[in-house]
Amino acid sequence: MPFAYVDLDLLEENIRLTRQRAGGKRVRIASKSLRSVAIIKHILAAEATFQGIMAFTAREAVYLARQGLNDLLIGYPTWHEKDIAAVAGATAEGAHITLMVDSLAHVEHIEAIARRLGVRLPLCLDIDMAVDFPGLHFGVWRSPLRTAEQVRPVIARIMSSPHVWLDGIMGYEAQIAGVGDRYRGQPLKNALVTWLKQRSLGEIAARRAALVSLIREYAPQVRFVNGGGTGSVHTTRLEEAVTEITVGSAFYGPALFDHYRDFRYQPAAGFAIEIVRRPHPQIYTCLGGGYVASGAAGSDKLPQPYLPQGAQLIATEGAGEVQTPIRYSGPVSLALGDPIFLRHAKAGELCERFTHLLLVANGTIVDEVTTYRGDGQCFL
Repeated sequence: MPFAYVDLDLLEENIRLTRQRAGGKRVRIASKSLRSVAIIKHILAAEATFQGIMAFTAREAVYLARQGLNDLLIGYPTWHEKDIAAVAGATAEGAHITLMVDSLAHVEHIEAIARRLGVRLPLCLDIDMAVDFPGLHFGVWRSPLRTAEQVRPVIARIMSSPHVWLDGIMGYEAQIAGVGDRYRGQPLKNALVTWLKQRSLGEIAARRAALVSLIREYAPQVRFVNGGGTGSVHTTRLEEAVTEITVGSAFYGPALFDHYRDFRYQPAAGFAIEIVRRPHPQIYTCLGGGYVASGAAGSDKLPQPYLPQGAQLIATEGAGEVQTPIRYSGPVSLALGDPIFLRHAKAGELCERFTHLLLVANGTIVDEVTTYRGDGQCFL
């Protein structure tokens, strides 16, 4: 200890639920939520529904291509010349890696590099899915492309170039996919978020349909229209314009996804820390454990004690860099050297802390696989 694990029985249940919720739509796997080549390949092999990967950096996409994976979409813009050149090199070797763009500057920069290197690179246009209410920007600050007037010049520029081509369209409705609406003890916030989500859905669908229709006038052979995320699968699948849904966190079922009213995934991944002191009859202090999630700071970004049931963090200390005190007064007898199991608030960030994942089936460790960190890789 500390060690990280994936429960294969719960992972299979999450795979089954994801396929069911997708309602026949293709599912693209978000690699940032998994960060283990072995786990990515396991999910891809599980069901024909799962096709393609959304990577989070260019270097990661090139690395995954070298591991035999294909149909790689980079979910965020790439600017550094060496990173684009690496994608160009992988493309020349036969990989299919699609770069994300949302501006003329992105297109022209990639085009110049592709022209110099003598390749033709596929692009995906990122359209904005945030919704504005009076005094509130509901969504994330992502793409600047929201209207036909904003989209047309970018599409025209892509279509005029012999060195890039439009492969796909993406719109990520983060305010549906990534915002919980079932937090314990927060009924007013839950009600407000639920109302905002419902108000957003119609505008999101109408905007996406209109922009996809416009873009297809220029590029009728666009290969895919990507949308959604773990928290919005059940609504994104209803949009006819969408051909695939990106899903990542659903497979590990991290703690943040306990706070959604429309679904519940199984806690398939977690980590264990070792009890090394007992400063009080009900306090068990463990080594390490301070694996706090990114995003706006808050208690929901802390890892959550999982087993034994009833274990709790201490509010004044939280999860610490080198030690984490746990309060527990339940029936399980705990001693120095015993584990406390916790779940990370997010999914893939867990793997940045560990080189290996222990694979568990029917309560028994059956295998051990590497994470990106275990492969000696650090992409962001």
